[in-house]
Amino acid sequence: MSPARNAISELPGLPQPVIAIDSHCHLHDRVFDADREQVIQRAEDAGVRVLVEIGASDGVDGNRRALHLAEHYPGVFATIGIHPHDAHAAAPAVLEQIEPLASHPRVVALGETGLDYHYNHSAPKQQQELFRYFVRLARRLQLPVTVHLREAEEDALAILQEERAQEVGGVIHCFTGNWAAARRFLDLGFFLSFSGVVTFKNADAVRQVASKVPRDRFLLETDAPYLAPVPRRGRRNEPALLLHTAACIAEQRALSLAEVVQQATENTLRCFPRIRVPADDRATQNNGRPKADRERKK
Repeated sequence: MSPARNAISELPGLPQPVIAIDSHCHLHDRVFDADREQVIQRAEDAGVRVLVEIGASDGVDGNRRALHLAEHYPGVFATIGIHPHDAHAAAPAVLEQIEPLASHPRVVALGETGLDYHYNHSAPKQQQELFRYFVRLARRLQLPVTVHLREAEEDALAILQEERAQEVGGVIHCFTGNWAAARRFLDLGFFLSFSGVVTFKNADAVRQVASKVPRDRFLLETDAPYLAPVPRRGRRNEPALLLHTAACIAEQRALSLAEVVQQATENTLRCFPRIRVPADDRATQNNGRPKADRERKK
């Protein structure tokens, strides 16, 4: 048995009627070139049947690769954006290509966009200007925003408020702040998404937030290929491993794995209203939206 297949066999079991959604992954990353098909199949086998593929890496090319995946896999949907690390390269000629991509019917959000003052690969002012651009575009297209945030909470909150981001909402992806910060984003109407970080030994503050966030305001994500959860920390992450993160949150909230996954799925469908779950005997939706017909691969 291959190491990847063995890792999937060790996952906590998810009852078949319940499906999981990975609300943030990067499967167009080149590290998946050798086995992307198998990675997507392993996710489906584990019950992670919808993947939100984040286009915001490698500039415009990364967005196009994300859309390509969304066009070819019924359970994959895309976001369009430019990562704050790359804000310095967001010239007008680049931004001119973004809006047509963002209008694609398989796009469910804009992002990831936001602020990262930890690495400062781009100057803060460049990041702020690009963040404002995407929030304005989101309001114009009526799409939610997937926000990347690191060591920039005050500026991010100010921009979200000034640009009226609450009109479209969205998610703070890979939330790693404390409860005081969490409440401010929740008050703005945003969801909080939890990654494998919640399983890390030194992540007590994140686990506290995961235990306290309202039941209708949290999502699950992998950020694959990054941030693999314990017991796979330090290795390449993939969407099937989302269940380790879900199991950790279930423990914190004194709920079953199925309860946490089902709630996160319902929350994700509210956060990203354009997602349509591919029809399958195992799939269930309790939010009142009829199941979508299975789409054919193009």
